[in-house]
Amino acid sequence: MTTQIAVRLPDEMVAFLDRTVASGLAPSRAAIVASAVEREMRRVAAENDVRIIQAEGAEDDLDDLVAWTLTHAVVAD
Repeated sequence: MTTQIAVRLPDEMVAFLDRTVASGLAPSRAAIVASAVEREMRRVAAENDVRIIQAEGAEDDLDDLVAWTLTHAVVAD
């Protein structure tokens, strides 16, 4: 589902959106804006992950398995 919203942007940003669409690098203004918002969502999630790792540490239940695999796994050519 999508929701249409009104967003005010500086003229230079709108010009960039229009040039990008006109050049064929994006299908629409909305696609560029959606991509930028998705990128920002990933950035915020990554920052949150960093805070969690800093607070709790990076060690987890799989660390012993990874260490064992490094010394016992055989990879065939």
